[in-house]
Amino acid sequence: LADPSEELDRGKAYLQLRPDRVAMQDATAQMALLQFMLSGKETTAVPSSVHCDHLIQARSGADEDVKVAIDRNREVYDFLQSASARYGIGFWKPGSGIIHQVVLENYAFPGGMMIGTDSHTPNAGGLGMIAVGVGGADAVDVMAGFNWEVLQPEIVGVKLTGSLEGWASPKDVILKLLGILTVKGGTNRIIEYFGPGTESISTTGKGTITNMGAELGATTSIFPYDRRAKTYLDATQRARIATLSEANKDLLTADPEVAADPERFFDLVIEIDLDTLEPHIVGPFSPDLARPVSQMAADVRDNGYPDNLTAGLIGSCTNSSYEDLTRAADIAEQALAAGAKTKTTLWVTPGSEQIEATIERDGQMATLDRLGATVLANACGPCIGQWHREDISEGEVNSIISSFNRNFAKRNDGNPQTNSFISSPEIVVAYALAGNLTTNPLTDELTAPDGSTYRLNPPAPAPEVPKDGFVFKADGYLAPPEDRSSVEVKVADGSDRLQLLEPFPAWDGQDFEQMPVLLKARGKCTTDHISQAGPWLRFRGHLDNISDNLFLGAVNSFADEPGYGIDIETGEATPLPKLARAYKERGIRWIAVADENYGEGSSREHAAMEPRHMAGMAVIARSFARIAETNLKKQGMLPLRFADPADYEKIRVDDRLSLTGLAEIAPGQPITAVLHHADGTEESIALEHSLNEEQVDWFQAGSALNVLRMKN
Repeated sequence: LADPSEELDRGKAYLQLRPDRVAMQDATAQMALLQFMLSGKETTAVPSSVHCDHLIQARSGADEDVKVAIDRNREVYDFLQSASARYGIGFWKPGSGIIHQVVLENYAFPGGMMIGTDSHTPNAGGLGMIAVGVGGADAVDVMAGFNWEVLQPEIVGVKLTGSLEGWASPKDVILKLLGILTVKGGTNRIIEYFGPGTESISTTGKGTITNMGAELGATTSIFPYDRRAKTYLDATQRARIATLSEANKDLLTADPEVAADPERFFDLVIEIDLDTLEPHIVGPFSPDLARPVSQMAADVRDNGYPDNLTAGLIGSCTNSSYEDLTRAADIAEQALAAGAKTKTTLWVTPGSEQIEATIERDGQMATLDRLGATVLANACGPCIGQWHREDISEGEVNSIISSFNRNFAKRNDGNPQTNSFISSPEIVVAYALAGNLTTNPLTDELTAPDGSTYRLNPPAPAPEVPKDGFVFKADGYLAPPEDRSSVEVKVADGSDRLQLLEPFPAWDGQDFEQMPVLLKARGKCTTDHISQAGPWLRFRGHLDNISDNLFLGAVNSFADEPGYGIDIETGEATPLPKLARAYKERGIRWIAVADENYGEGSSREHAAMEPRHMAGMAVIARSFARIAETNLKKQGMLPLRFADPADYEKIRVDDRLSLTGLAEIAPGQPITAVLHHADGTEESIALEHSLNEEQVDWFQAGSALNVLRMKN
C-alpha cells in the first residue's frame, strides 16, 4: 500500500499500490513505451523489462523462425531496444524466452508485487509473488513513479489436499477449477491456494496453475512460500532470496487460524482432492468447458466435435518448464520403445534459452525430435496465433490439442473452424500418438506402424529442477547503458508499424447525444474478438493501422456475419472497422453494446485504444472483465453496465442512444441512457458504473495519461 493507513474493503475500496517491478512483452510494450514517452520522465521509477516473445511466427523451426522474425520486425525491435536503452529498461532479444518463464527464472520473488502488460503475468504467483496483468497505461503510471490503482479484490481460497499421482498434473488443478468457477468466476478476486496439497506441487507447476488463473478472470493467483520455492530459488542462482524468504516464512504463508477455519477469512472456499483428481481436457472455444479425459470420447460423439486430430502442441508460457518437458519426453520414450510415432504433427515450444539448453543437454529435446516433433523458438508462437499453418484451408473444420491457455475461435491459427482443446503436455503427446479424440490413450491400446499394439504408462515423477542443475544462459539479455543521455529512440518516418501518439482530446463537457450503436455483440466478445492478434500483431505500435481490425471477430446481433455492422445512415452492411472510421470522418460519435464478461482474455489495451481512436465514447455491457474495464477507463471511455441486464434486449439496430447528465457523473451515481427508436418512440434505461473520483478525472481529461502529463 502506498498509504498503510488506507481503508480496506474487499470488492469496494480502490487500493493505491507501489509495485516493485514492471514487465512488458514486445506486442504490448510498443504502445506502453509510446505512452511513457509522453509522460515527460527520463527513466523508469521501478525496475522494468521488455521481452521479445510475441512477434515470432512459428513455421519451420526455431533458428529459421527467429531469423525471419528479426528481419520482418527489425524496426519494431530497434524501437523497443532503443527505447529500453533510453529509459533504463532491461531488454530481452527475440528467442530469449517467453516473458513469464524468464520472469520466473530471474525476477519473481516471494512477497513481491509486480505488474505486467500481459494477462498471464500471474505466472509469478507460483513463486509467492502478487503478479497482476494490466494494460499499458497502468504500466506507464508505475514506470512514471505514480501509484497503481486497483479495486481491492475478494479472496477465493482453494484448499488442496492429497498429492498428484500418475497422469494427474498441475494443469489439471486449474482446468478442474475452471470447470467449477467458469471464465467469470475470478473477476475482481484473488485466488489463494492453501492446504497440505500445495507442497506436493513444484514451483513451476504452481506457476502453471496461477498462470491460467487469468482464464478465470482473476486479478491474480498465489501460492504460499514452501520448500519447493526454496529449491527453485536455489536452482536459479537466487539462494540469497531463499535465505531471506526462510527468515520471513511467517509472512509468506497462511496463518494457522486461516488453515483451521478458512470460511472465516475467504469469501469463497473450494476444496480439490489431488489424490482423486483426474486428468482433464477443456474446450473447444472456451477454457471452462471442462471434463475428465475419461469423458472425452462421449463428449466428442454427443457434440459432434471433429474426432481426428490435425496437430498437437506443447509448451507456451503455461507449460514449458523442465518438469513439463521431461514428463512429455517420458511418454515419447514409451512410444519410441514400441516403434511408434505420432499420428499427427507435434510442435514443441521451450520456455526460455535456459530450458532449451538444459533439455538439449539432458536428452528430452532429442527424444521429442526422434518422435517427429518440430521444436519451435523460445516464444509464444501458436499459443497467440503466431502460426503459419499450411496443412488446412481457411474454414476447414478440424481439431487440435495443446498445453496452451486459451482456445477461443481463431485464437491459435486464425481459422474459426478449428476446435481447440487444452490439456497437460503429457496428455497432448498421448493424444498425438492416438491421433484422435475418441481413443483414450491413458487406458486404450494404441497401434504402432507395424500393426502391433502397446499401452502407455503414466509418466514417472519428473524432477522439479535438473539433477545436474540448469544450463544458465541469458545471451539474449541487454542491460541498459549507464549513460543514456545520447541514446535516440528509433521511430522511422512514415512507418506503417510505429506511430507516435497524440493525446486523446478532453471531454467537451456535453452529454453524448443521438449516438448510433456500432454493434450489439452477442455472446463472447473477448479481446481477440475486439482486436485480433495473429497477423495484426505487426501493427501493435501503430494505433491508426491496427484500428482497421476493430471488432472484426465480434458477432453482431445486427449483422449476418461476424465483423459487420449496419450503417445507420445508409442501411448498408459494412465491416465494423470501416463503419467506425466512416462515423469518425463524418463527425459522429458512437457507442458499443455487449453481453456478459466483455473483454475477457488478454490485457491488450488496443481493445480500448482502438474504439477510443475511432470515435467510440462508451461501451454498455451486462458485465465486464477486470482488465478490459480498467483499460476503457484509462483511455477516457465510459464502461457502463445495464442496471437491469434484460435491458440489453431493448437495443435495436436503428436506435440512437443519448447519455445524459454527464456533467454530474460521480462515484456510485447511475447514468441515464435514452433510447431513441426509429419509430419516434423513446425510453430511458439506467446504467451503472464503477468509476471512482480519480477515474472520473480520467474521463473528463480525456485519458489517465492526460492527467499524468498535467501532474508533471
